[in-house]
Amino acid sequence: MTAFRAADRHRVAVLVRSGVLPLELGLVHQLFGAAAGSGGTPLYEVVTCALTPGPVLTNADFPIRVLHGPEALAEADTVVVPATHEEGEPEIAGRLGPALVGAFARIRPGTRIASVCTGAFVLAAAGLLDGRRATTHWKSTERFRRLFPAVDLDPDVLYTDEGGVLTSAGEAAGIDLCLHMIRCDHGAAVANDAARSTVVPPHREGGQAQFIPRPVPEPARRSSTGVARAWALKRLDRPLTLRELAAQESMSVRTFTRRFREEVGLTPVQWLTQRRVERARQLLEETDLPIDRVAADAGFGTATSLRHHLQTAIGVSPSAYRTTFRGPDGAARDRRGALQEPPPRSRW
Repeated sequence: MTAFRAADRHRVAVLVRSGVLPLELGLVHQLFGAAAGSGGTPLYEVVTCALTPGPVLTNADFPIRVLHGPEALAEADTVVVPATHEEGEPEIAGRLGPALVGAFARIRPGTRIASVCTGAFVLAAAGLLDGRRATTHWKSTERFRRLFPAVDLDPDVLYTDEGGVLTSAGEAAGIDLCLHMIRCDHGAAVANDAARSTVVPPHREGGQAQFIPRPVPEPARRSSTGVARAWALKRLDRPLTLRELAAQESMSVRTFTRRFREEVGLTPVQWLTQRRVERARQLLEETDLPIDRVAADAGFGTATSLRHHLQTAIGVSPSAYRTTFRGPDGAARDRRGALQEPPPRSRW
């Protein structure tokens, strides 16, 4: 079947593969479908296509029926490639199979091409990301780097826009990417209306670094600096000096610093800052302590210092981070966003 088209609308083709995530497919249709001009005139038409028309498995317990084949790509102004739950050739070997090569050959020069989540593997395997900045889901960054060293991977952002080739991080970051494209095409007012109609924020602060789980506190290891690290973890609220840390191992500062870097891969100051950021994140998520108190308990001293270090580490302010993971009512959220019972209100 040939893709339908309307001459006055921007055409978006979504190329799905077996194991497609329904949320990623649905969000493209929902957001572009909600973008309207004056009088409610639709600004986009969205068509789903597959390498072979017919039933396509999803990562849920239902398939989807795709009416259009790869010929729909030749009619598109924008092509979107969602992720797939099943690992295919781009994800495993870093190359496109013959069917994907043929499909991409149909895309007209100048067509905007975007990926959602690990759909970036397909764009990279097609050579579209070489020398460009790109992102993908944080869980897949190491594999992506191994397969595509020519790509400038940025694992911290929600999406990238490199002049007609765009990538986004996890599933929900596809929402941010679609709104960005709508905003570029038709302005902030249209994008804001599309966001409002689907009850999503028109813009999210920060990047995906804030969603990466905090590492668990490391135990003391059988190493020449493990005792000092365990000692420091119990005293993060205090100003800690290199001399104090070195003293826990009966070493000179110079020797301690050298061995610390050999074992941990960071300087003691860098390691302390990371542990303090983790502590601050825990306090922001699990308590209702004032920001000044969080800063003090995490060892940053002042709210200004905490704000600087949190912004540098994960791209958001303390208040924005707390709102994301606790909500405006103070209830803590788990990493899936589910509400948990708020902890007892602190005396502080």
